[in-house]
Amino acid sequence: MLIFIPLTLICNLEKKHFVDDLPKKIDLELHETLNINDQRVNGSLTVVWRDWDKILEHPPKMIYITSVNKGKVKGPHLHTKRNSYFLCIKGKVVFIIKQNEKFLEIESSEVKPVMVYVPKNYPSAHINLSDQTSSVLTLADIAWRPNDNEMKNVAFDDYDWSKWNINKNQVI
Repeated sequence: MLIFIPLTLICNLEKKHFVDDLPKKIDLELHETLNINDQRVNGSLTVVWRDWDKILEHPPKMIYITSVNKGKVKGPHLHTKRNSYFLCIKGKVVFIIKQNEKFLEIESSEVKPVMVYVPKNYPSAHINLSDQTSSVLTLADIAWRPNDNEMKNVAFDDYDWSKWNINKNQVI
């Protein structure tokens, strides 16, 4: 048996929160968990998705975990059909999303769990900022199939990768 004590609930859970369908940061509900015998804190629980509270406008059809090695970059690329939600569950990652010729940077980590929404046709990349391999939980509204060909590689030539100690030539 688990007992939950709410620490924060920052999300606006109403449907109108999603009207613009732009990339965004979604702060998550976090609860401490308690030992049932002595009521001492024994960990925490972060709510990623519940079907009834409408945190996600595009409910998942596929959920998977990907890893990013220390100091490495995944992307940049875009998905032409799929909307994605990302959450760093181990380590620390920064997500870089290109929006109207500007770059949105959102950090997510196991210590500060933030979900990042990337709508279809928005190019993005993510960089591992920790000293170990980071793990990212992904919730996608379309299940991947081997021959989908809906992912397109793009270049962020005008992005300053050096601020993360990344050489531009490392980004493919």
